[in-house]
Amino acid sequence: MVTRIRPALTASSAAALAVLLATAGAPAALATTGTGAAPSAVPTCRESSVSVAASLSGREDLLRIRVTNRSVRPCAVDRVPTITFGDLDGAARPVPPVPSAPYRLAAGATAYAAVRTVHPEADETRDVADLAVAADPSHRGTRFTGAALGQPDGMRVWDPVTTQWHSSRAGADAALAAAGY
Repeated sequence: MVTRIRPALTASSAAALAVLLATAGAPAALATTGTGAAPSAVPTCRESSVSVAASLSGREDLLRIRVTNRSVRPCAVDRVPTITFGDLDGAARPVPPVPSAPYRLAAGATAYAAVRTVHPEADETRDVADLAVAADPSHRGTRFTGAALGQPDGMRVWDPVTTQWHSSRAGADAALAAAGY
């Protein structure tokens, strides 16, 4: 008689297998948080589950952006907002330069980013009537007119940059200042 030995799953390998099976085929991503907490798997936020807002900061070349998770569950947006200006090509570049990665938003939580629209040494600018802000590249985004932002003649743009999402408005402003903007 031959006895076969079946290896038992350890608790840690069983947990890893459960996470792998639970997320296979689901829109999940490793998400970072603004608090330095360990990454965890959360689904990408549906565009209908988040609200996006934009406002002037008191300076015509600095906008404040925020995204709020209106759902009852945590979800992830991209760690850098996608901000496009009128019919100009491209989006605001992230400072510091970072690749795309998830940013975890708790249920009801709000994240903040700062956007500098005109480089301080710009010799020329373009005027645009509106801008679009998306919390994730998979979202269409929300369009804001210059008039709605207090700039009825349009917004001046040249080499725009944006911070990553931060847990506070002050954190976003400090990140922009630290990058030299």
